[in-house]
Amino acid sequence: MIYGSKITKPEAENETKNAPIQPLIDLGSTTLQTKRGNIHCLTIVGQIEGHMSLPGGAKATKYEHVLPLLAGLEADEGTDGVLFLLNTMGGDVEAGLAIAELIAGMSKPTVSLVLGGGHSIGIPLAVASRRTFIVPSASMTVHPIRMSGTMIAAPQTYHYFSRLQERIVRFVTGNSDITEETFTGLMMASGDMAADVGSVIYGDEAVACGLIQRIGTLSDALNALYDEIGRKPAET
Repeated sequence: MIYGSKITKPEAENETKNAPIQPLIDLGSTTLQTKRGNIHCLTIVGQIEGHMSLPGGAKATKYEHVLPLLAGLEADEGTDGVLFLLNTMGGDVEAGLAIAELIAGMSKPTVSLVLGGGHSIGIPLAVASRRTFIVPSASMTVHPIRMSGTMIAAPQTYHYFSRLQERIVRFVTGNSDITEETFTGLMMASGDMAADVGSVIYGDEAVACGLIQRIGTLSDALNALYDEIGRKPAET
């Protein structure tokens, strides 16, 4: 639509018809309207894209899209809760932490469901919601901070890595029931991954160690979100 131009009736009908699916195309998000509440469903998939753009063929969640969307959802009186569907390989640490911090700071009910995988920086994203679920077949990879490209081999570089890793550990343990000792142990394990340090845990294991709250399906996650919506205090 161009402002100031005349829109014919077929064009107006097409705009109305396409409006609900455009956010799904652009952002992988949609709004579910039911008698129990209005839920915004947002997918976090592929690689979390940070300050550098990924190749055109890569599936990516762009933080510059997600951050203002979350701010809008928090302020939107027509949105009662947010459901996050995760299948991510991880990606940019600071972009992932930025999204996770916004999710954790939302006053509206939030529920996450890990499908397929919630790896690396996807772990803070998975635990940031008020209620967290994982399907039995999903996996989560816990490993130390990695960096690609040229690095300056100086003590300051390793100190920076250490502090960045501390931020992740602090966020994850502060938003889940896993202890710092257990999470760090998974991160530094040497017998689970070929030619690498870390651990791959699956649905039941993620729940048993306190990383995720419950094993569940889509219907479980939706019901939990509706329950959280129902617990909201009435406005005075």
